[in-house]
Amino acid sequence: MSWSGRLLHIHIAESASFEMEELEVAKLVAGRGIEGDRYFTGTGTYSPKPDVREVTLIEMEVLEAMARGDPPFPGEKVVLAPQDHRRNLTTLGVPLNHLVGKRFKVGDVVLKGGRLNFPCKYIEELLGLPVYTPLVNRSGLNCSIEVGGMIRKGDPIVPLGS
Repeated sequence: MSWSGRLLHIHIAESASFEMEELEVAKLVAGRGIEGDRYFTGTGTYSPKPDVREVTLIEMEVLEAMARGDPPFPGEKVVLAPQDHRRNLTTLGVPLNHLVGKRFKVGDVVLKGGRLNFPCKYIEELLGLPVYTPLVNRSGLNCSIEVGGMIRKGDPIVPLGS
């Protein structure tokens, strides 16, 4: 698999339902998450559920497709800003759906793709936008952090061996 992308946005929320805060730089800690984020502290909405969500990613291309009204919800245009999708990292040029079980680098940090994320009615209620259907099969990727460190907006994202 040959591709390269970059990190466009970094977001955290202090607690469940809190507004997402954009960061220029963030510290990722292996086995924990992003310092200051709700999943790092275990106060995220889905923290009690057994799943790896140390860091979550979504593609900018998905947000652009939704704004155009592209399938799976053709004709319905939904504008979802990067601070609204509730994922930590917004990427460009990264095939997230193909990274389940794969390792990749964001700057100097090594992530491993866990499971694909799925949309939930919670985000629809929180935002008051019809985002559930447009996010089906493209709602991002949950990852574990294998090697922690600092990441910055604009960092390259590249694949590694599995």
